[in-house]
Parts: sequence; structure tokens; C-alpha cells
Amino acid sequence: MVNVSLLQGGAEHKVPVVISKIFKDQAAEQTGMLFIGDAIIQVNGINVESATHEEVVHLLRNAGDEVTITVQYLREAPSFLKLPLGSPGPPSDHSSGTSSPLFDSGLHLNGNSTNTAPSSPSSPIANEPKYEKRWLDTLSVPLLMARISRYKTGTDKLRSNAFEVVALDGVSTGILQFYTAQESADWLRAMSTNISDLTLQNMKMANKCCSPSDQVIHMGWVNERLEGTDSSQLYKFKFLALKGSSFYIFSTPPVSTLDWGRAEKIYNLCEVLFKIHKLWLADDCWLQANLYLGIHQDFDLEDQRPYCFSVLVGHGKSHYFNVELGSELAVWEKSFQRAIFLEVQRTGSKTYMCSWQGDTLCFTVDFALGFTCFDSKTKNVLWRFKFSQLKGSSDDGKTRVKLLFQNLDTKQIETKELEFQDLTAVLHCIHSFIAAKVASVDPLFIDSQSIARRYMYSN
Repeated sequence: MVNVSLLQGGAEHKVPVVISKIFKDQAAEQTGMLFIGDAIIQVNGINVESATHEEVVHLLRNAGDEVTITVQYLREAPSFLKLPLGSPGPPSDHSSGTSSPLFDSGLHLNGNSTNTAPSSPSSPIANEPKYEKRWLDTLSVPLLMARISRYKTGTDKLRSNAFEVVALDGVSTGILQFYTAQESADWLRAMSTNISDLTLQNMKMANKCCSPSDQVIHMGWVNERLEGTDSSQLYKFKFLALKGSSFYIFSTPPVSTLDWGRAEKIYNLCEVLFKIHKLWLADDCWLQANLYLGIHQDFDLEDQRPYCFSVLVGHGKSHYFNVELGSELAVWEKSFQRAIFLEVQRTGSKTYMCSWQGDTLCFTVDFALGFTCFDSKTKNVLWRFKFSQLKGSSDDGKTRVKLLFQNLDTKQIETKELEFQDLTAVLHCIHSFIAAKVASVDPLFIDSQSIARRYMYSN
């Protein structure tokens, strides 16, 4: 049997059984695979993570001539190896005669039950144990289109130094708990980067089968805050995609051509407005805040979603989303701008039915010409202005809008009032066309207005 020397710990003390001492020149040391602080996870395939000290000792004593041990290094081990719980002295001091599972068991896994180092085996060749070093794969989670969450399911409560990865098929890693904020942040970024790279590869594959006007610009997981929630904010995972002329919201990622027609919501990109709501100054401050403030690790941090944005759609409605990293927020901001600008350039113009003083009119926003209003029946143009002539606007929040244009000849401001069935969509369209026009003239101006990207560059 393997000579592991002395053991401490046990489930009754909320710690696993840990190797506390390895004798020099004995088999355990010679393997080079066992170390002080290693927690015993399995003995001959039997899981002992939740076993008591006495149960593990009994199992090892009766394991036979050969024993296979699965161990995992435990960072917390040194603290109780130096001074057992409830003990006034070090583990090696047994003069009081007290018996505590946290004291060394005296078990040597070779049949010796003394506290002193055992003598060398009389026949090293005959008694030499057999060792086999193997990696034990407990779980495999594919990262293609997987999602990451730092929050407790359906709540706004942040897990401290922990997150969960859920694959496309629903397989979960469980809660991955890390010892430090830095470790958690590093792993979160690494996994997020991996998932993003895989998503990009998948997009390139999908775009080979799509026409140039129907390309996927960006897609990925977000958390959407559910409507109608008050103090107890509830979030649900959604998969967003920017493809061709549309903005899609899915409950699950589209994996086939037919899936694109099964989206929960589909909006025209010219009629949506991207807006950043919340952005923190440091990418990992959510991880470190509790450390700086001295908050206990199991404290529930509420209302701590730092990277939030909304997409305003027609009829005054909106969707409120959250992502896990500031880098993701910057990518979504840039992707929405790019998708909208491409759609404006492809479309060229958008025409909406409107009315004023009982007359039915048509209002056109044109990338080249600007704004045009004409009679829906006769098609006679009533007025036309360039984008640069629009000096302001105001609306009643319902159906009516006032557009203020400057006459190039008189330099006077002319007010044009119109009424639309879906005013919000029209205003978003005007914004999209003007932003695309500015971007076509001065691309650097749009970049300078990017909140998320300014944050990314500063970090």
C-alpha cells in the first residue's frame, strides 16, 4: 500500500481529509505525485469528499495491498495543518492525550499505526507499490455558443468570485468557485474570449451560405430584464443576433436556417436605437468591490450589474440587457452601429405614412437627399430639406412631432408638424440615417462618441 503517512481533517469539521505529513524516502514521497495539503477525493474509485475522518481511515486500512488514491491540492489546508480547530497547540503535540479528528491519525497506509516514521521495507522490490498517473475527466462542456453567468439564476444577486458556464445543450459546469477575485476575473475573461472566438468562427461558416445583404454581423448571449418587475428584478438569458436588415431576439441560439424564422422578436435595424445605461470604471471591480469593502464572501451583492444597455424599438417599447464584461458591451455597441449603418446604406431610403390637418402625406428619409414630404395621392412634393438643415425637433411622446429646419435662402427656421402612427420608429429611423450620414463623412467622429470603447481604450 502507498505510504501517505499522516492524515488530518474530515467532513465533521467541514474540511476534507488531507495529507498532513509525508515521510522522507518512503513510497509516497518517491512517487512525486503526493504532497502535504492534498485532499483525498477518492480511494479505489470510492468518493470520500463527504466522508468523516474515521471513515477514510477505515477505508484506507482495509484497502488491500494496492490502493489508487485521487487527490486535489487544498489551498486552505495549511491553516488547519498548522493549528487544528479546538487545539491549543500544534498537531504534533499529543501530550494531552486528547483525540481529535483534526489531529494526525497516525495512519501510514502501509499498516503502520504509529506516529513515528516507519522503518524501510525489508524487501523493496516485493513491497514496491504500483503507480498509475491519470487525468480524471469529470465533466466536459463544449464552449460553442455556451453562456456564462455570475448571477444567481433569475435574480440580480451576484456570486462572489464565482460563475457558471452552460453549454448549448444545457450541460452545466456547476458553480465554479475561485479563491481570489483575480483568479475569477482571469478565468472569466479566458472563457469569454474562447466562446467569442468560437462564435466568430461559426458566424463565418454561416455567412458563406448567406447573401452579401444578409450577413450575420454579431450574435451572442445576454441577460434580459423581464418586464413588469419591481424591486425584485428578474433576468432571463436571451440570444441576440444582428443579421441583414434585422435585429433578432431568441430564447435559444439559431443552429439551422429554419431557426431564424423562430425568433421571439424581430425588428428592423433602421428603427431601433442602441443606448448604454451602466458602465463601471474597472473591468473587474465587481470582483474586487467586496474585498475592498471587507464584505464576507457569502454576502449577496444586489443591483450590481455593471454592463447594461437597452435597445429602444417601436411604439415606445424597449428591451433592457446586461452582459458579463465591459469588452462585450463595447463589441455590442460597435456591432449595432455597423449593422445599422450597413442597413441604411443598403436601404437608401425609408418612407412612412403620416398626416397633418386631415391630409394623408408621405414622409421619406433618404440617405442622399435628406427629408422629403409629399402628397400620398398626387405625389406632389410639399417640401424637402437636407440633413444639415435640421436644427431641432420636439414631440408629444405619442404621435406628433415638430421638425425645425433652416431655410438656406432666408436663414429663417421653418417648423413642419407631422403625425405618425408609430412616432418612435420614425424618430429612430431619422437618428439612424443622420448617424450613418455623419459616419460616411467622418468615421472618427462616431468612434469618438463611443462610451464603451473609450472605456476599453482607457483600460
